[in-house]
Amino acid sequence: MLKVENGGKARQTQKKKGNKRKTRLQDLDMSKTLDRPLYDERLAKLQLRLRKIQQAYLATGDSAVIVFEGWDAAGKGGTIRRMSAVLDPRGFKVWPIGAPSQRDKHRHYLTRFWEKLPSEGAISVFDRSWYGRVLVERIEGFASEDEWRRAYNEINAFEKLIADSGTRIVKIFLHITPDVQLKRFEERLRNPMKRWKLSYEDFRNRDKWERYEDALEEMFALTSTRTAPWTIVPANNKRYARTAAMDTIVKRLARGVDLAPRPLNGDVAAAAQSVLNISHPAIAKMVGRTE
Repeated sequence: MLKVENGGKARQTQKKKGNKRKTRLQDLDMSKTLDRPLYDERLAKLQLRLRKIQQAYLATGDSAVIVFEGWDAAGKGGTIRRMSAVLDPRGFKVWPIGAPSQRDKHRHYLTRFWEKLPSEGAISVFDRSWYGRVLVERIEGFASEDEWRRAYNEINAFEKLIADSGTRIVKIFLHITPDVQLKRFEERLRNPMKRWKLSYEDFRNRDKWERYEDALEEMFALTSTRTAPWTIVPANNKRYARTAAMDTIVKRLARGVDLAPRPLNGDVAAAAQSVLNISHPAIAKMVGRTE
């Protein structure tokens, strides 16, 4: 797992002709794995921690934005499902981001994301995000060069505004190798319940792998800030990737937050004593219990 630090203003980088540079993605240890028993143990602990974070946020008004980016079939959806399975949907929202609508195309590209930011006490997850501007829109020609080059500073400013308002930001990129992606495509093709995930573009985009790698390197370099750093997770092993991503998320969301259970509301305690015929000492013992 690699945390990308930068903190400076976005500056364009140029790759010298004939000089194949070593990339951040190449620095990752793609052999990392996690066996099933240890995975189950870690996942349970992380999910409990997430539940504690959510109940704390609902009381304090803290909020968070979690951005997931990654290659097709890298495991974004599976990681998000392990989070949503234990969180109350009233304070947790997942936004799957696809192509902009015709209406969105006539507005600034960040507009549709402003509308999806979390309210006080809530957590919003973006399954793909505004980074499409400097990835797919750049590679596919949906944004002009001036537009996607300008987007780096626009995104940094956008995220700073979010952070300055008190919302925490976590950005995760799940990285897999081309051979693992192809294997997962075949698994999806053979599984009737997963075929819906495959598209023509998934296969076509493999021909543009190196171009996407170049765009990713520039994205990491220019948009990983002190406010919102990128964490790149090796994801050839799904169990390792899920727990590594969730560990990063939990640590950032819990930092500086009191996760102790909130005191029992006085009105609730009084009603419980009256309606349920529970004594005051018994009620008092329940304060602080998490199960």
